[in-house]
Amino acid sequence: MALTLCLKTGVVPMSPTTGLYLVKLDSGFSVPTKLKSIRKSDRERLRIQAVFSFPPAFLTRNGRAEKQKQLKQDLLEAIEPLERGAIASPDDQLRIDQLARKVEAVNPTKEPLKSDLLNGKWELIYTTSASILQAKKPKLLRSITNYQSINVDTLKVQNMETWPFYNSVTGDIKPLNSRKVAVQLKVFKILGLIPVNAPDTARGELEITYVDEELRLSRGDKGNLFILKMFDPTYRIPL
Repeated sequence: MALTLCLKTGVVPMSPTTGLYLVKLDSGFSVPTKLKSIRKSDRERLRIQAVFSFPPAFLTRNGRAEKQKQLKQDLLEAIEPLERGAIASPDDQLRIDQLARKVEAVNPTKEPLKSDLLNGKWELIYTTSASILQAKKPKLLRSITNYQSINVDTLKVQNMETWPFYNSVTGDIKPLNSRKVAVQLKVFKILGLIPVNAPDTARGELEITYVDEELRLSRGDKGNLFILKMFDPTYRIPL
């Protein structure tokens, strides 16, 4: 009778010495139900342990660093032939924006305005700002290089052009949060010498979306993208 029950249910009656029921397995062997449960639990634990012991490369510190380096390189290579954005087509601008967003997604500095990395003189290498690019002017009348400097401790900002006019402007910044500032321009210098007070309307906002020791990305309140590389980390805006 016991054997008939075993064949129908697959369960062998309790062992009088161990107190365990035996379960019929596909292999034809029987193991204690408690032991079977333990083995399942162990397999699950080991599976979970393996996932977290050997995470995908991009989750490790070295993996994140390599991904960040590659994304930056892709962006810089795409920017290089575009003359800082002056000859960028709408398709070029879209591609650069997409690459920039990938870089922004791996920003290592979550609160730029609390970091010294923001300080110094940065060289503009790409922008979508038509007023800065002046693409409609003859090439000889456009600034060859543009710089922007920020001093977080004194809340000052300075934009500078080089040849042929060396115009510059200084202003104040007011933090709106840990990555965005309100900008109020104060004094223009024509030819780098003649001071002219800026109108009260010369204001805007700037969000720092990525910054490390060598690269900075910012977005303005008019939707423009600014990409800059570090030129001189020791530079201070004259007071």
